[in-house]
Amino acid sequence: MIEVKVHQQLRALLREQATPHWAHHLTMARLVARALRLGRSALIQTGTDSGLSAPYRLSYLMPLLLWEGPAIVVASEAVQQWLIRTELPRLQQWLDAPKPVQKIQPHQPAQVQGFSGISLVTPHHWLRDRLEQRGEFPPDILTIVDGADDLDDWVQDILGLRLQSEHWEQLMLSHPNFRSLLLDLRISLTHTLFQHPANPYNCYVLESEDYAPLQQLLGQLQQSAPLPEIWFQLFQQLSRSLDLEADRLQRETTVLREKPEARSVQSQADPGLLSAKLDRQSGSFILQQSPIRFAPLLQPLWQAQPTVLIGSALDLDANADIYRQTHGLQDLTCLKFSPPRHDACIQLYQPDRIPMPNTPQFQPALLAELRQILSRSHLAKGLIVILVGDTPLRHQVGATLAAEWGSRVQVDRLPDVPNGILVTGWTEWQQFQAMPPGNVELVPHCIVIATLPMPSLEDPIVAARVRDYKRLRQDWFRLYLLPTALMALQRAIFPVRSSRGLVALLDSRVLHRNYGQQVLSALSPYARLNYLDESWESSGEDWTSSQ
Repeated sequence: MIEVKVHQQLRALLREQATPHWAHHLTMARLVARALRLGRSALIQTGTDSGLSAPYRLSYLMPLLLWEGPAIVVASEAVQQWLIRTELPRLQQWLDAPKPVQKIQPHQPAQVQGFSGISLVTPHHWLRDRLEQRGEFPPDILTIVDGADDLDDWVQDILGLRLQSEHWEQLMLSHPNFRSLLLDLRISLTHTLFQHPANPYNCYVLESEDYAPLQQLLGQLQQSAPLPEIWFQLFQQLSRSLDLEADRLQRETTVLREKPEARSVQSQADPGLLSAKLDRQSGSFILQQSPIRFAPLLQPLWQAQPTVLIGSALDLDANADIYRQTHGLQDLTCLKFSPPRHDACIQLYQPDRIPMPNTPQFQPALLAELRQILSRSHLAKGLIVILVGDTPLRHQVGATLAAEWGSRVQVDRLPDVPNGILVTGWTEWQQFQAMPPGNVELVPHCIVIATLPMPSLEDPIVAARVRDYKRLRQDWFRLYLLPTALMALQRAIFPVRSSRGLVALLDSRVLHRNYGQQVLSALSPYARLNYLDESWESSGEDWTSSQ
């Protein structure tokens, strides 16, 4: 069987290398080989960083090279370049396997039909083909999705719409007879949006009564002449949203009982989300349309071919029940690897005297604790990252620390010194992690978590998604807010695991909320510190517990 052959070849390769390697290579390689042989999908959580230095890729490349049939690898452009230039030539030479490899270009027709080798394709190209049913990639070919942590972002990029000022001009040029009506509507919409009070996100969700006039006018324009493609897509989505809203209101006011199957279909339909990003200085806005639910959109995609999804941290549970439910995954094999207990153990400092984040006492206590951490001389030898999700608080913290530590402190910008202090948000830190290596080594010696990466209900997009969960009578905190926070938390601390560095968790909700143990489980393995002194790094005598 292919599993036996893969196991033997990979074990021989690892023995020949005679260097420390990832402990789960053989297990993961056998699972991928089994997926090739049986055509069965799988979901693998590696428990490692998914950057270019990720160790797990050897585990799926070996089975793909030994398999006689075709396969598709969905990976970012950077990962594809690394595979083509480094890993694949090395493995092909060692195996003496001349299996062909091709890179599918995003703007060229895919040459996959009849190709028996390995096809490399970007996530956006592959997903667009599947979601829009273009048929470039034949069905039933085993597909490896490398970096499934970013699946939500990929789908948003593909299915989301962004209409800016040039798109309004394009619409007016294509329908000159309606120019005055379009100008009036745009002015009215601008007035409505700027009536909203300012929020840190400068983003607002449009309700059905806000976008109904736009949908009606687009319908009139479509009858006179074809709409530009992006406007036609928006018109279709707005029409579906209004129809779903009308159905919902009818269900709430009628006394007639619906058939169960009708309720199921209606609950699965995605109403979509139309929001506006405001620029208050220029008085302009950008319309953004995006899906709310991913499961109805992605479920047909997984049925087209056996798929092995590989991510670093997709779900706290080994069976990934929440991730599978929210992404339309049904019958598949799930496997979760934990970080090595010794090589990836972090030092966790968690003081118990910090006030709750939503209290006036939090900011002074946070700054006092940050001063104590930054004053430790042994922490000054490497990069220190301070993660603050709240934008106003982040800038206040950055300004205060810069007044004391000078140019070492940078807000949302990588310091140009090796002992820099980076004050940034969770999304920004994730973007820094995805950057190619630069002059500053992006392996922090210490990560300070001011507040958990819990999506804020003050964000209108988050609030709209929560409202949709409530409409479906689902547990929005357990299914959305908490999994999102735990996934972001695990991904954020991966770099510090390689140095067995310090993670300072200053959000006291972990101590006083019933989900605190789940947060600690997401940080495991760790050794807890009761206090910081100059000797914690070398002695470990102050470790009070090991997870």
